[in-house]
Amino acid sequence: MMRVKKLYLFMLKTFLPLFMMTFVICLFIVMMQFLWRYIDDLVGKGLGIDTVAELFFYAALTLVPLALPLAILLASLMTFGNLGEHVELTAMKSSGISLVKVMAPLIVLLAVVAVGAFFFQNNVLPYSQVKMWTLLFSMRQKSPTLDIPEGTVYTQIPGYNLYVKRKQMDGDMLYNLLIYDVSGGTNNPRIVAADSGRLSFTPDKRHLVLNLYQGNWYEAMNGSGTTQMGQNLYRRESFHDKEILIPYDDNFTRMDDDAMRQQYVGKNITELRQTIDSVQLRVDSMGQSISRELHAIPMVGVPTRRVAVRDGATRVYEMVRPVQVKQPLDFDSLMRALTPTMRFTVVDGALRAATSAQQDNAFRGYTLSDDQYVIRRHGIEMHKKFTLSLACLIFFFIGAPLGAIIRKGGLGMPVVISVLLFIFYYIIDNMGYKLARDGRWPVWEGIWLSSAVLLPLGVFLTKKAVGDSAVLNPDAWMNTLRRLTGMHQTRHLQAKEVVINEVDTAQALEQVHAVRQACQAFLDRYPARQGFLEYFRQGYDKAALAALARQIDQTVDYLSNSRDQLVLAKAVDYPVVRQLLTYHLTDNYRIGTALAAVVPLSVPFYLVALRHQRNLRRDLATAITVSDQLADLLNTP
Repeated sequence: MMRVKKLYLFMLKTFLPLFMMTFVICLFIVMMQFLWRYIDDLVGKGLGIDTVAELFFYAALTLVPLALPLAILLASLMTFGNLGEHVELTAMKSSGISLVKVMAPLIVLLAVVAVGAFFFQNNVLPYSQVKMWTLLFSMRQKSPTLDIPEGTVYTQIPGYNLYVKRKQMDGDMLYNLLIYDVSGGTNNPRIVAADSGRLSFTPDKRHLVLNLYQGNWYEAMNGSGTTQMGQNLYRRESFHDKEILIPYDDNFTRMDDDAMRQQYVGKNITELRQTIDSVQLRVDSMGQSISRELHAIPMVGVPTRRVAVRDGATRVYEMVRPVQVKQPLDFDSLMRALTPTMRFTVVDGALRAATSAQQDNAFRGYTLSDDQYVIRRHGIEMHKKFTLSLACLIFFFIGAPLGAIIRKGGLGMPVVISVLLFIFYYIIDNMGYKLARDGRWPVWEGIWLSSAVLLPLGVFLTKKAVGDSAVLNPDAWMNTLRRLTGMHQTRHLQAKEVVINEVDTAQALEQVHAVRQACQAFLDRYPARQGFLEYFRQGYDKAALAALARQIDQTVDYLSNSRDQLVLAKAVDYPVVRQLLTYHLTDNYRIGTALAAVVPLSVPFYLVALRHQRNLRRDLATAITVSDQLADLLNTP
């Protein structure tokens, strides 16, 4: 019991520092992405350090759901990768401790983190999102800091373009000013040129005060542009000093939080459910109202329903019996019986009624579409309260087994794998979010899509890691690829420094002759290529090929103990007899005939199989030649 408790403590001490480090790194990365996205709304506004720090604090809280799963994935990968790389995980397994027991304390820890993530999403995140978006919108509305450059037209003052040729270095004097005022409209511009000027703010910082010295004022006097004489009238004023008051709010005004709090980002689960129920009730009532109105519309001037009063008080809607027409009516004959004026009146009235109905239905459709969009956005926000908790557990059950399988620690391979997996998760999650937001999928399907895709991956990796499967072993994948594609495989032998079992020449000759006879027997059995039907019905003998491959491998293993370099060099020339899938498809005669009948696919498959069979016969002929050469070497004294 003490050993298990020490193991739990060891796993927690190993995981927690890595988790805290990776969480800070991931949060910093997403914060840099946030800063890059909204940098234009922050720079040049003259905002105080406290205001910017407050925005970053609430932004960091808002971005926790994005950084937390990535941090768990990376920390679990690094933890179990380090344990596997330093053979600590192997030592635990050899002492009888399973991988599940090693993961047990971290599973409990991550379960607590998942529960905390839910309460964070439900209680903290709405408040932080309200504060962040309120600050961000307030910063967007703030006017930029007044910093007029030299020799450039300054356009940041609404309705005014200001050009300054030179500025006083240590003061606020401006020289050679040119002001183009279009605050009254482009048809009535005013141009002011001054030798110098001084710029300042009113005490409430809501207006700019521009004191101008030694200049001229030019202004158009008429709005139409010309007089009755066909000439434009302008006014020119020369001044010694003049004061201009320009509206320019330099204060930072924080918006009220109430407007943002009413949005879906500022509500918890209870408030989201209330909003969804109230909006859904409005949608249902509007749909019922539209249904009643459609049923009440008269058909060809005949009402389909009527209001009846029962018991002197109850009003009910009754269906009107349809009018029985004894013979079909010819509408064209009725229209021809009317005068042209009456026909125009009928057609015009019908067109107006159809246009009015279309506009009314379009307006109602827009209203219903907006309400359904509100329902979807609130539903998305409600489901996202739960997806973060599940994502934390899923990423742990992906990262921990994957780290135990690849056995690579540090920040190299784990970072690459974590980034690739998180990008895959983010793409699927964003795709599901957009499908749910646009109403193409139900909300729950779109939001839970990423979890549904990654959960089987976590179960698969955990199962493989617990069973010590070589799912990511490159040799196993290469062998499978060779079996599918028929890639050639070469042998590698090295002289042994210490030989325990010496090679007996007589036994070696016996094994070499046995290999030669087995290869020759197989070639005699299959001297030429097989026919189309013969291949699909029989193929090559799979058991004989496997026995031949084992015989050659055993002979090579035995000769690898030889001290003769020539024997070793020649034993390497034995080809590797591969067990390709194209050698033998099935033992069932009927199934083989059915596969041959699928002509569009069977013909190219047969051509590939012929090439593989030809290569096999060539390799067996090479094995016969190598056996003869080895026999000569072994017989040489």
